[in-house]
Amino acid sequence: MDIEKSEISSTPLNGRVGHSGSQLRKTLRDVAIGFLIATTFWSIPIPTRDSWPSARHCMAKLFGHHHPHHHKHHHHHGHKHGHHQHNLFPSGKSIGFQGPTEIGIEPFVAVTGPVAPTQQSYFPLVSPVQVSNDSFDPLRSWGYLSPFHSLPSDAFGLSGSSGQVPGQCHLTQVHLLHRHGARYPTSSKEPSGFGARLNASTYKATANLEFLNDWKYSLGKEVLTPFGRSQLFNLGVGFRQKYGDLVNKLSDPKRKLVFRTTSQHRMLHSALNFAAGFFGVPFKSQYHQSIMIEAQGYNNTLAPYYTCKRSEEASKTFVKDIMSNWTEIYLAKALPRLQANLSGYQLTFEDVLSMQKLCAYETVSLGWSDFCQLFTPEEFKGFAYHSDLMFWYAYSFGSPTAAAIGKGWVEELVSRLTQEPIKTFDSSTNSTLVSNPITFPLDQPIYVDATHDT
Repeated sequence: MDIEKSEISSTPLNGRVGHSGSQLRKTLRDVAIGFLIATTFWSIPIPTRDSWPSARHCMAKLFGHHHPHHHKHHHHHGHKHGHHQHNLFPSGKSIGFQGPTEIGIEPFVAVTGPVAPTQQSYFPLVSPVQVSNDSFDPLRSWGYLSPFHSLPSDAFGLSGSSGQVPGQCHLTQVHLLHRHGARYPTSSKEPSGFGARLNASTYKATANLEFLNDWKYSLGKEVLTPFGRSQLFNLGVGFRQKYGDLVNKLSDPKRKLVFRTTSQHRMLHSALNFAAGFFGVPFKSQYHQSIMIEAQGYNNTLAPYYTCKRSEEASKTFVKDIMSNWTEIYLAKALPRLQANLSGYQLTFEDVLSMQKLCAYETVSLGWSDFCQLFTPEEFKGFAYHSDLMFWYAYSFGSPTAAAIGKGWVEELVSRLTQEPIKTFDSSTNSTLVSNPITFPLDQPIYVDATHDT
C-alpha cells in the first residue's frame, strides 16, 4: 500500500484531541485507529518492500510518532514549506538492480565490413513518393535542405570509389567535419514572408491548392527540429559503429577526446546530440566539448564568415541576380499553373520559390507537407540547381573570398595531420584556443568538428 503524504493531514491526530484529554481517551483512540489500519492492510495486497517507507511514514503521521533520527534521515532530501520532499523518480544508478552488464569490443565496420555502410532512411518523414506511383523522390532534390543520404560512388566523377578502407591500408586517424541537423527556417524574410502576405489577403484556393484555405505559417526559427536532433544522434551512432576501434588508440586511456562546435543554438545541440549517439547516455562526462563563440569579433574557423566582413558584400549582388534569373526560368510553367487555382492573391516567382522551400521545411519540421505535391520532378531538380548556384557563387569556388574564408580550418587540418602547431595566425584561426594543447590537441585518433553548410 503506497500512501502519498498529500492524502494525510499534516497535523497528527493527537493534535486534534486537545491537551486536556485523558490518557485513556488517547489510548482508546489509538486502539481504534490501529484496528482500522489493520483491517485495511488485511483487505489489500501486502505492500512491496518499496512501499514500506511510505507505510511507516503514514503510521508516524497518524500516531504522532516523530522520531528525531527519522527526521534527520530525510533532511537530506530537502524541505519545502516545512514538509519533507522525497525523490519519487530516483536515477537508475540509485535504484540499482541493473542485471549483468558487459561491453564487447569496439566496432570498426569501416575496416572490417565487406562494403561501406550507407545512409538511406528518412524515417519518420513522409515523402510524396510514398503516396504516389512516381519513382522520383523530391527529398533528394532539396539541395542544402535535403536530409542526409549517401550518394552513388560516382557522384563526384570517381567511379568505383568507396568509403570502405582498402585492405592494404591501416587506419590510424579519422576527421569528421559535419553540418548541423535539419532546422527551422532562418530569420530571413522567406518563406515566412509568403505566409504573412497570404494571411493578409482575401483569397480562395481550389484543386491542389485547397489546403491553403486553412493553412497558416507555423514554423519556428533557426533551431533544430525533432528530426534534426535524431539525424545527429544517428550520425554519432554511425560514426562509432564505423570507427569505434580508434577510441582505443588514445595515447593516454585516461584522456578524453575533444570535439568542437560553435555557440549558436543549433550548432551546440547538433554537437550534443552527436555525442549522445557516439558515447551513449550519459555522455557529458566522457569527452570535452569545445564551444567556440560565433559572433562578430571572435576568430572561429567553424563560422569564419564573421572574420571577413566584406565576404558577403563581395558576392551579394551578382549572386542574387543569378539566382533570380534561374528562378524565372525553371518555375516559368509552375507560376501560371498554380495561379489558376488561386483567386484574390497574385503569385510572384518569390512566392512560388517560397512554396518549394515550405515543402522542404514543413517536411523536416512536421513530417509531411502538402506543398510537395504541387511541383513536377523537373521543377524540383531546378530547385536543387537553385541551391547549387547559391552555394557555388556565394560560398564556394565561384566566390572571390571563399578560399580566404576556408583557409583557417584547412590550416587546422594540416596541423592535426602533421602534429605541428600553427605558428602564423593570419586567417580565421583562434590563436588563444589553437595554441593551447588542451583545447586543440594534436594527437587524437578521432576529430569531430560541427559547422555550418556555408
